[in-house]
Amino acid sequence: MRRIFLFAGLAVLAAGAAARAQECDRSDDSQQMMNICAGEDYQAADARLNKDYQDLIGSDDADAKRLLQAAQRAWIAFRDAECAHTAAASQGGSIHAMAVSQCLTRLTNDRIKQLAASANCEEGDVSCASPGEDSDEVQ
Repeated sequence: MRRIFLFAGLAVLAAGAAARAQECDRSDDSQQMMNICAGEDYQAADARLNKDYQDLIGSDDADAKRLLQAAQRAWIAFRDAECAHTAAASQGGSIHAMAVSQCLTRLTNDRIKQLAASANCEEGDVSCASPGEDSDEVQ
């Protein structure tokens, strides 16, 4: 299982290295360019997720911060395992880096939406991690 994660991580890093050497050109439909563009899409989504996460983790509530950190670590493990599984059929092929990057991007964008919903929930919503301004009040 660790080999799958390692390979998926290396594929994403390789796509990232190629992206630095050559920028995405969406008019070029070669597999190499599609891999580069998919890698850039993932890097952009990951940067946004990290920013949004840092904004949320800045909370003064130590318990909420600890729970969010644990949830984020578990989500990252899930994301990586899910994408390794989803892209397993393409392993060894030229499309594999794109398949992994697209999966990572999709799940990362989903997580961005989840964190945004958590940060903007209405007061009184007991199913929300950060309800309203007075999160110390019990409803």
